[in-house]
Amino acid sequence: MSNKKVIYLTGYQWLWVLYIAVAAYTCVFKYSRGIDNNYKIFRASYFHARQEKDMYASYPQEYGDLYYYGPVFPLVIAPSALLPHAWGFLLWEVANAVALLLAINLLPFTTRQKSQLLLLCAIEYANSVFYMQFNPAITAMILLSFTLVERGKDQWATLFIVLGFMIKLYPIIGLTFFLFSRNKGKFVLWTAIWSIVLFVAPLILYSPGYMINSYHQWLVAVHSKVGLNAYFDSPQDICVMGVVRRLTHNINIPNGPFLVAGALLFLTPLLRFSQYKSFKFRAQILASALILVVIFSTGAEHPTYIIAVTGVFIWMLIQDKPYSTTNIILLVLVLVITGLGLTDAVPKFIREPYIAKYSMKAWPVIVIWVKIVYELLFNNFVAEKSKIDQQYERLKNKDWLVSIS
Repeated sequence: MSNKKVIYLTGYQWLWVLYIAVAAYTCVFKYSRGIDNNYKIFRASYFHARQEKDMYASYPQEYGDLYYYGPVFPLVIAPSALLPHAWGFLLWEVANAVALLLAINLLPFTTRQKSQLLLLCAIEYANSVFYMQFNPAITAMILLSFTLVERGKDQWATLFIVLGFMIKLYPIIGLTFFLFSRNKGKFVLWTAIWSIVLFVAPLILYSPGYMINSYHQWLVAVHSKVGLNAYFDSPQDICVMGVVRRLTHNINIPNGPFLVAGALLFLTPLLRFSQYKSFKFRAQILASALILVVIFSTGAEHPTYIIAVTGVFIWMLIQDKPYSTTNIILLVLVLVITGLGLTDAVPKFIREPYIAKYSMKAWPVIVIWVKIVYELLFNNFVAEKSKIDQQYERLKNKDWLVSIS
């Protein structure tokens, strides 16, 4: 008789193992080949800040490209930067994976739905972690801000909104969830508190003068980057404006009209106050928000789409029939064109002259976002009494915020 104990994991737990394993493998693969440039940029920001060097200047002897994150980011990267390079790199990759996993785990979904969400997002997650990006954590911040507002934990929801905004701007979309808050005064108060706290937090590392100058340099760098993104061979600009520029072969098409149109389409459904009582409506606003910040950003690139694709599949999974014929077609387009289109899984003679050239990675996501907005504008979510609303009523009294399935 063997006394060996067998470790049994559920399918959902194995997905956690998969995500963390992908992060660890990427670290080993990149580090062993010396192709960890993005992580070098992030890590160097801490040391540049400590030495009060210009974080936004070019340092070709240290890394390629430039640093574009906010002055508070060196505090976030500090635990990783203080470790030996290889171990810090591993911590960075795994921490991004765990952040996304925890955020998805805390959504008010069933284990089956969360498992499906992780499976469907796996390709885009791998794309992002392969480029050593912070985007999984940015996705997590937006998800957590929504979830915590749902639970009345506005003080923590606003922390993730403000922190994310002061790192990479995108999570500012979480302010939308103020409309769903049951204690709006608390939401406003804590937004103000965290804004002050996080604005001055860099003083832990450097002087007030350097801090103020760094915020100015950050704004200048972000503004200049918008212009740098918009050219035909750019790996970025994978957005609505980039698609139009590339299809028309007109690099001078301005961003402004598209940004205004996108904002109006996103905000108009929020005037339907009577629909707020439907969880499906609120979750679909979350999905729309996750997609919006990517498809209307000239900084959107291949690894940024973990944010948008998470929104796509949240929308799909909250439908009464997630795998209808139409949805399956859309799912395949997202997985193949958006997920795999810019990877080696697609032959180069298709990838470069078509998918990359015309920003086709964005196409399926844009189509789905338009569908989402249309539904938000015209569907009666309250009268519909969808399955996800009924499920939410069963779950909301359970402590799904802390329960690990």
